[in-house]
Amino acid sequence: MSDPNVGRKLSKRYQLQELIGTGAMGRVYRAKDTLLGDVPVAVKFLSMSIQTNKKMRLQERFEREAKTCALLGQKSIQIVRVMDYGVDEYNTPFYVMEYLKGKSLSHIIRKQEMSLVRFLSMARQISLGLQCAHDGIPVDGTIYPIIHRDIKPSNMLVIVDPTFGELVKILDFGIAKLLQSNTQQTNYYLGTLAYSSPEQMEGKELDNRSDIYSLGVMMFEMLTGKLPLTAPTHSFGAWYKAHHFQEPRSFAEIDMSFDVPKSLEELIMSCLAKKPSDRPQNINDIIQTLSAVDITSELNKTTSTPTTHTGRQTTSADAPTVVAKEIDKSENLPSPLPDEIVKLSTWPKNKPIADIVFPQPIRVHNELTPALWMMLPILEIQKRSVCTRYNQFLFIPSPHPMLLWVTVIYNRRFGAKWLPYYLDLKTNFGQETVRLLSDKGYYRLLFFAREQPTHPTHILISTIASSQCRRLKEWSLLGNTLPSSANPQISKTYLKTEYEKIKPQILTKLASINTDSPFDLSA
Repeated sequence: MSDPNVGRKLSKRYQLQELIGTGAMGRVYRAKDTLLGDVPVAVKFLSMSIQTNKKMRLQERFEREAKTCALLGQKSIQIVRVMDYGVDEYNTPFYVMEYLKGKSLSHIIRKQEMSLVRFLSMARQISLGLQCAHDGIPVDGTIYPIIHRDIKPSNMLVIVDPTFGELVKILDFGIAKLLQSNTQQTNYYLGTLAYSSPEQMEGKELDNRSDIYSLGVMMFEMLTGKLPLTAPTHSFGAWYKAHHFQEPRSFAEIDMSFDVPKSLEELIMSCLAKKPSDRPQNINDIIQTLSAVDITSELNKTTSTPTTHTGRQTTSADAPTVVAKEIDKSENLPSPLPDEIVKLSTWPKNKPIADIVFPQPIRVHNELTPALWMMLPILEIQKRSVCTRYNQFLFIPSPHPMLLWVTVIYNRRFGAKWLPYYLDLKTNFGQETVRLLSDKGYYRLLFFAREQPTHPTHILISTIASSQCRRLKEWSLLGNTLPSSANPQISKTYLKTEYEKIKPQILTKLASINTDSPFDLSA
């Protein structure tokens, strides 16, 4: 039976095209914004109707919630943007949101596509979105803290951003409270039983710590594929008892492909505390712990997949083709041994004492590994010792096979430091460098200070997407086989043009992340 809504036009603007989702909160349709040239959007009808006897109060409430959600989406890249709202001829409210193609986090959990590093990336992104909401949004001169009330995997959309890689977007902010206000029952329960906090089951007024409890349930499930609590039946009473009286199962009880660091286990268990006062009191505490776990996992050489980034391919005739980010379990982060590296690495005698950047492999455990060497003033290095790292590779096959290797180190306070380097794929050095990058899936960043140029003062690691590693191998092969029909400088000029095009987009998105990660950007 065809959906009667398909073909409808809302507000003389939004043409409904296809039903793409249903749930307790409402129904979602793919639509096109005819006013803006058929731009794709998503329209969500809420499972409520604004009745005449309380229409004014609910109308005002709905408009405030919609306006707040729209502001949230502008403030945080981790929250789906709301672009418009309204009420149709049947008094049913609807949101108009950005249309995104991606996978639900619940789908990823079911497919067991989670590694420790991927978990840390996703958990940190979700926490950043929640932090933005909990800190509050100014509306008409008043700060409104926003509690989600329905944190669960199906409300997390995982997308592949063409520039940024894997992003997690939180759906349905503010809707649970709006729907609850539509009922005549003062203690009406609205949420998802398996993820609800004890106080939510009791119908109490909620604060940010209720979302933290739900986040704890979800983080446990992300890592294990199982819920921390079980109920004999899927009824309100059974889940009420579980959330109030059942102790969460431990990670040791579950067969997993990697070990969960102790600090991470303690964090998740504290989020699952029955009493709100026993949980982390704000999301910032969780973000800090996740960052510390990230450091621990790298230093201890966990068996999880490295954080990855997107790459681009440029041809002489076409615009860059986005290479989708892909994560698997075939690569492991190296065990960093900074002291050993410092002892073995000295500034090359054939390089000037100047602000330059160049690739040169280093030998660790009798193996060559790729490294990007740079010299900067000591103050500049100190400013960026804690930073987000980002990389992209651009390739042009003709008129001369050339690769542009772009690394960005970004600190929210001090901005971005761009580290581009051109690799000529008709040379042995270019071929060997690309081979090392694709084989290892990571490279080290060695920072040398102009004032103390002998040994590196700081060392970081940046990882490369496994899909991009395969692409690098393809480009290396093309570089070997394709002829050069013009001066290499022409290809460099083409690549530089593409590089300048994407810099503002990269910088905007880096600036929108409200954190300075000590490791790779995993958003």
